[in-house]
Amino acid sequence: MLLSWLTGLAAGIVFLHFLQKLVFPYFWEDFWYLLKVVRYGIRLEMYKLKGELCTVLDKFLNLAQKQPQKPFIIYEGDIHTYQDVDKRSSRVAHVFLNHSTLKRGDTVALLMSNEPDFVHVWFGLAKLGCVVAFLNSNIRSNSLLHCIRCCEPRALVVGADLLGTVEEILPNLPEGITVWGMNDSVPQGVTSLKEKLSTASDKPVPRSYHVASSLKAPHLYIFTSGTTGLPKAAVITQLQALKGSAGLWAFGCTANDVIYITLPLYHSSGALLGIGGCVELGATCVLKKKFSASQFWNDCRKYNVTVFQYIGELCRYLCKQPKREGEKDHRVRLAVGNGVRSDVWREFLDRFGNIKMCELYGATEGNICFMNHTGKIGSVGRTNFFYKLLFVFDLIKYDFQKDEPTRNEQGWCIHVKKGEPGLLISRVNEKNPFFGYAGSKKHTEKKLLYDVFKKGDVYFNTGDLMVQDQNNFLYFWDRIGDTFRWKGENVATTEVADIIGMLDFIQETNVYGVTVPDYEGKAGMASIILKPNKSLDLEKFYEQVLTFLPAYACPRFLRIQIPSGAIDGIIFIFKALAEQSSWPCHGLANGTPHLDCHKCIFHLHIFKTFIYIFFYFKCFCTHCLRLFSQQSSEILKVSRSMKQN
Repeated sequence: MLLSWLTGLAAGIVFLHFLQKLVFPYFWEDFWYLLKVVRYGIRLEMYKLKGELCTVLDKFLNLAQKQPQKPFIIYEGDIHTYQDVDKRSSRVAHVFLNHSTLKRGDTVALLMSNEPDFVHVWFGLAKLGCVVAFLNSNIRSNSLLHCIRCCEPRALVVGADLLGTVEEILPNLPEGITVWGMNDSVPQGVTSLKEKLSTASDKPVPRSYHVASSLKAPHLYIFTSGTTGLPKAAVITQLQALKGSAGLWAFGCTANDVIYITLPLYHSSGALLGIGGCVELGATCVLKKKFSASQFWNDCRKYNVTVFQYIGELCRYLCKQPKREGEKDHRVRLAVGNGVRSDVWREFLDRFGNIKMCELYGATEGNICFMNHTGKIGSVGRTNFFYKLLFVFDLIKYDFQKDEPTRNEQGWCIHVKKGEPGLLISRVNEKNPFFGYAGSKKHTEKKLLYDVFKKGDVYFNTGDLMVQDQNNFLYFWDRIGDTFRWKGENVATTEVADIIGMLDFIQETNVYGVTVPDYEGKAGMASIILKPNKSLDLEKFYEQVLTFLPAYACPRFLRIQIPSGAIDGIIFIFKALAEQSSWPCHGLANGTPHLDCHKCIFHLHIFKTFIYIFFYFKCFCTHCLRLFSQQSSEILKVSRSMKQN
């Protein structure tokens, strides 16, 4: 009797197991992931009930006491222990205590490349209760001034390698900002922070300076273009910093892991998920000044890296490297990031071994995130009934002509069906607030949608189109608005157009992103109309964009519009050019000339109204720029003469 009962029980368990695999194949993965989310939420609530508001800085200070000699940051072979970083950051705090008028709540802007002093200054200012604004180290001139004005800092701290960038804008800085340089020799008007650090005390800073009164208090400002206009300073509260720092832990990282960070620290991925994640775990990070595809795996082997952070481009660069022996000879087990294409994902795993790719989705200022805890290739995350109880989001129809969500006759937004792309929106409430941007409130208001499904509800507009499949996996589709993503950065089209429009031979400029095969994101295309009787000066064009724009925002394509009456003359010029030995001809396809100058591509498309000449800038050598300028001048002369005739 007992034997038959046990046999029946075993058969029932086996049946239920196969039924679960068939009907709910991701049940256990979802269960353990949601359990982690709930555990972390309970932990935060327990801190509140005890009256202990524990911040990322508090966790770091506890680790500096518990494991003072454990390496925290490894940079260019130098080891900085938890104690070292604690003492160095205390020196930073004491310098500002003794040599400035900074007080709790003041904002300090930080312009620095990836280096240990980035963390030292960040933590040192946090010990004083200051809000730190991370400035993109690639921007310059007017864009840099715009960001500084946005966050209204009392002081600006600059890395040694970026002092030249700041020196250019010193006369135009708002009044009342003191500038500190992390170098012994600094320009006039800048105070040497490095010099004062050498004599500053490394004694602990009293906790009263930085104790958090609320987890909703601002901790950082991180700049993002979002979907509209120039960069905006997203408010990162203590609560958001804590949530961001839990990402590595949620994916299964531990204190024994060594995290490789090559992403810029001025972004939330590098700072919150990377450095904050190491603090949450008590782990070690290997910090790289700049990503290098040729040195990547050597660094991983040298420092016994087990986890690395990525963006899609990073994985593609690694796959493009020449194949070598022993590419699977490493200890990397996890990769955490976003934006990798499915084909690159598969190629990466085939080539470099069994590495779990932990794809995620989240906007810097957003109140919603997704994590691909199952490893489904191509997906940014997964949802289910229980997840939507904790984080309410929807995918709604979007009207691209009106550039706004589609609403029905009653005025409510419309859900999309599974498999259809829709605008991702997330409900704003007490549990999932949206803290907006520093400065003008209009930017914050623009990101909110009101009366979406019922009167009075409020949703955060992510600006991203997503698709949810039949198995509830989510996939990124595209971005809306006047920004596009290139090289892991958001590019504001209006900012690029304004810079190009400053040239005296440009009458009109339109900038947008275009898809390039085998590349992540979209490359910049600048479509221009020249002023009457003006010639295109490509050397001046190049100098303009290089001076005023970060490298990732410089257009990769230039489209010149010319009256279509000049078609015959232009084709004649192209045929003549094709006969020159320095310009190998690739033939005429459908009446469209196509010519290459080693690295530089130069071709023509003929439309009904305009002739569009495309310059694809792979190379900016003086030789090519001069040739381009000469040819464009000849083309414009012919087009104008034919128009007059």
